[in-house]
Amino acid sequence: MENSSSPLAETRYGTVAGITDGAFHLWRGIPYAQPPVGPLRWRAPQPVEPWQGVRLADTFSAACWQNREFCEQLAGGDPGPLSEDCLYLNIWAPAERNEPLPVMVWLHGGGFTMGAGDLPPYDGKALAGRNVILVTLNYRLGHLGFFAHPALMAQESEPVCNFGLLDQIAALRWVAENIHAFGGDANNITLFGESAGGRSVVSLLASPLAKGLFHKAIIQSSYTLPDTPLAVAQTKGVDVARYFGLENATAEALRALPADAFWPLAAPLKIAPAPIAGDCVLPEPSLDVFFSGRQHPMPLIVGSNSDEASVMAEFGVDLAGQIEKLRREQRLGLGVIKLLYPGVKGDQELGRQVCRDMAFTSLGLVIMQAQQRINQPCWRYWFDYVAEAERDTYLHGAWHGNEVPYVFDTLTLTEPARRYVNARDLAFAANVADYWVEFARNAAAGVETLSGPVRWRASVRGRDRLLRIGLNKQAGFRLVNRFMRARLTFFKRVMRYHVKLD
Repeated sequence: MENSSSPLAETRYGTVAGITDGAFHLWRGIPYAQPPVGPLRWRAPQPVEPWQGVRLADTFSAACWQNREFCEQLAGGDPGPLSEDCLYLNIWAPAERNEPLPVMVWLHGGGFTMGAGDLPPYDGKALAGRNVILVTLNYRLGHLGFFAHPALMAQESEPVCNFGLLDQIAALRWVAENIHAFGGDANNITLFGESAGGRSVVSLLASPLAKGLFHKAIIQSSYTLPDTPLAVAQTKGVDVARYFGLENATAEALRALPADAFWPLAAPLKIAPAPIAGDCVLPEPSLDVFFSGRQHPMPLIVGSNSDEASVMAEFGVDLAGQIEKLRREQRLGLGVIKLLYPGVKGDQELGRQVCRDMAFTSLGLVIMQAQQRINQPCWRYWFDYVAEAERDTYLHGAWHGNEVPYVFDTLTLTEPARRYVNARDLAFAANVADYWVEFARNAAAGVETLSGPVRWRASVRGRDRLLRIGLNKQAGFRLVNRFMRARLTFFKRVMRYHVKLD
């Protein structure tokens, strides 16, 4: 139960008063940048204005404008109040701490169009109970976060359109400057995220503006969809302005549009679930950076789930239709693909596995090889655990996002799992969370092994190792060599072709 004691923390901008929740301190809704409204819409986030006295940090902030129903169904719960004024973060810390603790900063997923840092699966008490400081945050989404238009570009000294990524960078800078006041070690910051949050981690590893702001990273279920070229984004921006009746839009007219007018836009006006390449945040596509081994050097974890294709069905992708399309267009060597998936019967199942591996699993191989090029450790995983009560429902394994409440050890807070998880599911989740915290605490260049139920060995140069977290939906951990190597190498070549690096 929360009580009336108010833990105080002195930030560079003023004092914040949080709440005490049992053995934990929690600060909710701390501003890390000025509200990006009015003339600050589609601008880089500006530093917080200092305040006098004590600011209450006992209430989660609004999330960015989004489709609430989609967030509830796909992103982990009700995002709460919605507003353009959304640049706030939350901090969980153990009440008793004797030394600076490792810091873990979480970037939520949701296709860059939905989600919030305070959703139930991201509750930080279980991780804070393992002696880390957990930070979650909101950032700009949709067109408010990723938007390009010539009228806006004309006002800037250099191109800028990845405002959501700039928000994440501003939050990391705030953490580096202030986390000591909450018991954190500013020299040991782990950035981690899932889906669009994982893709954000990939982007920041490639962004020159994020250099030095974090020290290790975890990429969960990121995807290989190419970044949107700046020219394409600008064309879409002009089309969006025209949709609102602004044929020759000025920056002032664009900023005068209602903040809640953008999220309902449908294809082809909605944003792609990927950042924009060509601005000051991402001067070049992030995958190009990894293919050439120029990402910021640090230890990484990267992995994905056994039924990632589940999210594609939610967004209307016809899995069987993808195979029929390959057959019709005679692209990607359908005969080769069938050889890579022996025993897989029917276009539906073949499409499910091909789409999963092409869009998600293959990124793990790309990241691992990029890490080996710069002599940095990389721990890979494949998540295939399903709660016992769900195994007859989720026949293909762990769906997109299923690993999140295991990483946070929040199964009892997450719908619908909290209604039926048992002691064995909870014990398995505890082991997964332990691995993530072990990485945050001890991973470093020269470290090759993480402790846990199985000694998780990194894929250092010349080694291709992966930890199976869950074995055919059952409990268990197993280290395997050259996981899906032939399939993933094939899809890596496809990726390289599409980014024109061959």
